[in-house]
Amino acid sequence: MWAGRVLHAALSRAPRGSRAQSALAQLRGILEEELESIRGAGTWKSERVITSCQGPHIHVDGAPGGIINFCANNYLGLSSHPEVIQAGLQTLKEFGAGLSSVRFICGTQSIHKDLEAKIARFHQREDAILYPSCFDANAGLFEALLTSEDAVLSDELNHASIIDGIRLCKAHKYRYRHLDMADLEAKLQEAQKHRLRLVATDGAFSMDGDIAPLQKICHLASQYGALVFVDESHATGFLGPTGRGTDELLGVMDQVTIINSTLGKALGGASGGYTTGPGALVSLLRQRARPYLFSNSLPPAAVGCASKALDLLMESNAIVQSMAAKTLRFRSQMEAAGFTISGANHPICPVMLGDARLALNIADDMLKRGIFVIGFSYPVVPKGKARIRVQISAVHSEEDIDRCVEAFVEVGRLHGALP
Repeated sequence: MWAGRVLHAALSRAPRGSRAQSALAQLRGILEEELESIRGAGTWKSERVITSCQGPHIHVDGAPGGIINFCANNYLGLSSHPEVIQAGLQTLKEFGAGLSSVRFICGTQSIHKDLEAKIARFHQREDAILYPSCFDANAGLFEALLTSEDAVLSDELNHASIIDGIRLCKAHKYRYRHLDMADLEAKLQEAQKHRLRLVATDGAFSMDGDIAPLQKICHLASQYGALVFVDESHATGFLGPTGRGTDELLGVMDQVTIINSTLGKALGGASGGYTTGPGALVSLLRQRARPYLFSNSLPPAAVGCASKALDLLMESNAIVQSMAAKTLRFRSQMEAAGFTISGANHPICPVMLGDARLALNIADDMLKRGIFVIGFSYPVVPKGKARIRVQISAVHSEEDIDRCVEAFVEVGRLHGALP
């Protein structure tokens, strides 16, 4: 206590500049200690620098030759599709680099309205609203829709953006165990006292590659008078017969009330997100959603790319159909080799390893063999569940997949992950 008083007195007598320097030194010490703890835990995330466009084959700074990319969300290969690129260039030329404004001031162009209408048509919903990202869409939805009279019921493994969006709202919050319908029903029974009840779930869970049981969720929602919200970021464009997502895959398109998704994965891979659903909800979001009201409009080039990606999807489902066979090829070969692959029938194929440092080391050695994959560890996934998340793209060749499996087997044996 005495030492603290002496330090406080010394600081109070010190010139303002030296006090600021002391505070900065304290901050540096705290930050370095925290950073060192991350390094020590083996969970440090390094960023590899790509020196080419995104695609199944890329060039990486410091890695010789071409690299096969197995960790992008470029599910349909549209991020480098010539028609998508050309659409972006043409839109950039016609509508400029950006709007320098938010939507309701002077940031709405005809292309924004056209894309919103196209998204609503694609999902067979009444209306849609664009955001700079799906993270923003999730940040904007719950606070604008739900009040302290309402309740939201969320899967415990929902994406961080859903969790953060729910934190912002004043609704009563219930968290049910991952994919556990008995627990969801118990929570719905408990939440009957609230005005609105909204069940919130990812359609496809990005870390595990598993899919929400939407048929059962929708049945329970109907039974207990609840609404259903689904984040389709890892489903839009490639799940379901025509790529509409998990609600199409599981036959409940008419039972899911609200969909949020992204333009930054299968739909061109640039940037942007959206909410689609009832027209009155979209109108409310235009009036109340803070990320929409206070963020610059989506840049024209990103709008043009996403619009063309949707055109390609609605013209043909050939790309969608090719992905299922390639996903099965990778999963079956890896499981035959002795690896544990989480999820089922999704192009997200998590190779479960458990140990964070092991995942990091295997990913590094895979790059030396020309395969770009990344190790995932805490806090991105729970402690003790580190993995390498492999993502299959429709534009990977069978040879690409076979080469990836061969490298995994070689490196897995080297590190003792395989016998």
